[in-house]
Amino acid sequence: MNKELKRVSFVVLAMFVALFISSSYITTIQADALRADGRNYRSLLASYSAQRGPILVGGQPVAQSVPVDDVYEFQRTYPQPELYAPVAGYYTLGQGSRGVEDAMNQQLTGNANSQFFDSINSLLTGQDPEGATVNLTLDPVVQQAAYDALGDNSGSVVAMDPATGKILAMVSKPSYDPNPLASHDPASVKSSYDALVADPSDPLQNRAIQGDLYAPGSTFKLVTVAAALESGDYTPDSEFPNPATLQLPGSTFSINNAEGGSCGGGETATIATALRLSCNIPMAQLGQALGTDAMADQAAAFGFGDDSIDIPQAVTPSRFPIERDGEPIDDATLMLQSFGQGSDRVTPLQMAMVSSAIANGGTLMDPTLIESVLNPDLSPVEDFSPSEYGKPVSTATAQTMTDMMVQDVADGAASGARIAGVDVAGKTGTAENGPGDPYTLWFTGFAPAADPEVAISVVVENGGGLGQSAFGNSVASPIAKKVLEAVLNK
Repeated sequence: MNKELKRVSFVVLAMFVALFISSSYITTIQADALRADGRNYRSLLASYSAQRGPILVGGQPVAQSVPVDDVYEFQRTYPQPELYAPVAGYYTLGQGSRGVEDAMNQQLTGNANSQFFDSINSLLTGQDPEGATVNLTLDPVVQQAAYDALGDNSGSVVAMDPATGKILAMVSKPSYDPNPLASHDPASVKSSYDALVADPSDPLQNRAIQGDLYAPGSTFKLVTVAAALESGDYTPDSEFPNPATLQLPGSTFSINNAEGGSCGGGETATIATALRLSCNIPMAQLGQALGTDAMADQAAAFGFGDDSIDIPQAVTPSRFPIERDGEPIDDATLMLQSFGQGSDRVTPLQMAMVSSAIANGGTLMDPTLIESVLNPDLSPVEDFSPSEYGKPVSTATAQTMTDMMVQDVADGAASGARIAGVDVAGKTGTAENGPGDPYTLWFTGFAPAADPEVAISVVVENGGGLGQSAFGNSVASPIAKKVLEAVLNK
């Protein structure tokens, strides 16, 4: 009898232990995930009955909650909608959320684990629940300058502080007005959302960090040159044969330099000349000589292929493919990819990260949009401090590349970014997309070259409305110049 009682007691004890462990796991480890689950309708309704914290840029709200006379008590509003929508995003009744509104939802609603004791205090004191304030790193002057400079073009501008990784501007066009999505009428919200989804210009996509990505064109030559210098086998004066046309090995396809003819007119062309004049053929030969592994390793060091980059919005990984259909790429494919064609695909943020690492002496900082998170009483919720992503190039390589990029702007293919009295380092790109398709136009760089305050990346879709008649230097460089000037003139 005692043996049977012991068995029953053991089973009951085991059940209590299992219940204790599972309930503890649900209420602690899974708490944030369960609150954030879109199927948790009670959590959604509760978030509307609390005053959701504001999102600030330069101390001014770009998203805030205002009292309304309905069951939800508060409604989200966006004072400068199209300027900040791709970053701030939206928070809807029934159609999910996007941008910082989504990524920082727990803090904005006051439900993050780090805000637990503040929530308990509000409950005990009878205060109305209120979410935290999220301060963004964006500079309102630089953001407006980037938005205005991009004009009616489709594309993106990203500007960063290379020393900290703070994102000073992130513009994506076309943009949209998130205010209709904040309505408390579910039918109206769905109608507005469906219209945005159906829009062929895809305004909901933040082109700076997401989407189908872009062929980088000649901006990728920075990665190729970095790989060459880091190998120790090449210097800016290393020379390559300089034909006007080059047939790719094992292929009937031939490549040319963007301007036609040879690179600089001599029998050979140096790496420095190829970068300054943005020549394709020497870069293709350099990529072939370096090999797939060296090129792939250098791209990865800059962040290519990394699906963990979070600003805190998730960033679509940029691609430097090292295989095709599961097989290692051949020399012809590698040569195309070495000057930013083929299957290379990047985000504007990725190319800003490349320039930022060079500007910062070879050290790449983690990019971020978050300056701080504060409780309603202004006490800190979470501490965000600059963190290092990695060191993709040595200090010596960074300095050498800076010198080469300065020449590119002063007397080369990026001359449209010149600023009087300031040494600007830069690289343009004019990416081909397909027979008859408009080019994708690029600029990436930083200024001042000797003591960088800002690194930038500009991409313009559809050839800036000029099809295949425009180049990165004629369209993207002037846009970058205006943004750089906005930073330098502050």
